[in-house]
Amino acid sequence: MKSDQHLFDNYQKSLKRERKIVLSWQLIILVAFIAIWEISSRMYLIDPLLFSSPSKIITSLFERFLNGSIFKHLSVTLFETIMGFIIGTIGGVILATMLWSSNRFSKIMDPYLVILNAMPKVALGPIIIVALGPGYLSIITMGFLVSVIITTLTVYSAFNEVDPNYEKVLTSFGATKGQRFKEAVFPATLPTIISMLKVNVGLSWVGVIVGEYLVSKEGLGYLIIYGFQVFDFTLVMSSLVIIAILAAIMYKVVERIESWLIKQST
Repeated sequence: MKSDQHLFDNYQKSLKRERKIVLSWQLIILVAFIAIWEISSRMYLIDPLLFSSPSKIITSLFERFLNGSIFKHLSVTLFETIMGFIIGTIGGVILATMLWSSNRFSKIMDPYLVILNAMPKVALGPIIIVALGPGYLSIITMGFLVSVIITTLTVYSAFNEVDPNYEKVLTSFGATKGQRFKEAVFPATLPTIISMLKVNVGLSWVGVIVGEYLVSKEGLGYLIIYGFQVFDFTLVMSSLVIIAILAAIMYKVVERIESWLIKQST
């Protein structure tokens, strides 16, 4: 027993050591990238007007946080992204469940889903704006559209890949299709659904920023377009840096949710 405990402790220590090594390398790569960027800009190895520099971006962000002008844009984009993320994920799972529940419905919808997935969502932007108006709703809809189809296809594929023997056992005990889904199919595909949360973080940001490009008068996407229009590329890069930071935070939050859901399901 002591030997087993000792092996387990060593295993836990090795996991912690591996996490520290990975984190250290991540920080080294980040610091090296920032340093190379700053040096290249100062030595004119890259165009400082076009690519700006970390020092200019930090100064610009500090000023905008100090005067409070950035908070409105930040809160708007974050709200739209979170809503698009939640609605897109839930909508995709619901659509996948509907497809799984009816073979006829899935066969009817299959070509349409493939076409919708291949269609560039940016092309639908003007139609959505005209239909829903130039407000939050159209931008959230863009975030929803970018993520919902890929979520539907991925989750539906996972439903179909569940070992049919699980369902056969439940069927032999008289379980209905709904009961088979609840007790076997859904739990078996939960890891795939959780993994889609991570993918949808990036997709939701893409949809919302594209929506803000087209219509918004506030938000980080609007700041990027405004920066291009007035040739303030430091503002453009500052907005991109904020988006990267917020996306990383959302990713980490989803990662924590994933860990919690896995613990609850085991």
